[in-house]
Amino acid sequence: MVKILAEHEAKKLLLKYGIPTTKFEEIRNEESIHNLKLSYPVVLKVSSPKILHKTDVGGIVLNINSKEKLLKEYEKLHQKFPDEIFIVEEMEKQGIEMIAGIINDEAFGKCIMVGMGGIFTEIYKDVAFRMLPIKKEDAEDMLNDLKVSKIFHGYRVKIDKEALIDILLKIAKIANELPVKQLDLNPIFLYEKGAKIIDAKIIMEE
Repeated sequence: MVKILAEHEAKKLLLKYGIPTTKFEEIRNEESIHNLKLSYPVVLKVSSPKILHKTDVGGIVLNINSKEKLLKEYEKLHQKFPDEIFIVEEMEKQGIEMIAGIINDEAFGKCIMVGMGGIFTEIYKDVAFRMLPIKKEDAEDMLNDLKVSKIFHGYRVKIDKEALIDILLKIAKIANELPVKQLDLNPIFLYEKGAKIIDAKIIMEE
């Protein structure tokens, strides 16, 4: 048996381990929107363990610039998914897109991966894997294994390599302490300083 975490549950778990995510609030009714403490523009998403691919089912609305627009979009999504919880999160500025995750392989046990995210994920298949547990040196080696490793040394862009290494070490800690079957952080926006998890999927063994 497995338990799939809804996005708001997954992000709460990440925050508990000190992993930076988007700023978000759970939305259960219109009153939640009136009491929203986030800055516009925002994103509205359905947050359900039954819906892993929100875009495919029209479960996400981007670039909402006002409370009035948010109320209208919430009403539409609530009619479409009447039994689900929603989250609203602040739109993040675009960063260099990366992916990271944990898989539980039958042959090798729990493994960690990192790679280029966004449209480059499928095009270049630029990923690196290690068996767990890992140390900081292993995380650094994973980044050096990538075809795009030059970007971590200041080639054309400045990005916070240490922030990504920190995320890798922390998801490795989650996998060590909890019965993780699968964990996907995609995308991670990597900036000149810091990083943010934009979307997260976590499946637990029960």
